Amino acid sequence: MDFPEELKYSKEHVWVRVEGRSAVIGITDFAQEELGVVSGLELPDEGDELEQDDSIGSVEARKTVADIYAPFSGSVKTVNQEVLDNPSLVNDDPYDGGWLVEVALDDPEELKGLMSADDYADYVENRD
Repeated sequence: MDFPEELKYSKEHVWVRVEGRSAVIGITDFAQEELGVVSGLELPDEGDELEQDDSIGSVEARKTVADIYAPFSGSVKTVNQEVLDNPSLVNDDPYDGGWLVEVALDDPEELKGLMSADDYADYVENRD
């Protein structure tokens, strides 16, 4: 499994790529592998306000439907229309083409609770 070093990770298997005062969010390689083939996504709309730890949408796969949780609070700037049209991008390219939303950060301090790639790799390796 791949966990790029430049990203941050949540315990809910969401990755974050910080870009100035905004950040791109997606689900991790581990999450997409656990879910299986992704067949649908429900994502927030541009302009929606997100609260840290609240559900911001869901991912549907053959095995299950899982909530996606906001790793920080902010306002949705952009939704990846390509991934809505072709949800399998989450499986094929979770860190580039399979990104979900770009969000303007309300409080960059909230990012301090996220894990590094090494910490996330340990977390998924040692989960129950």
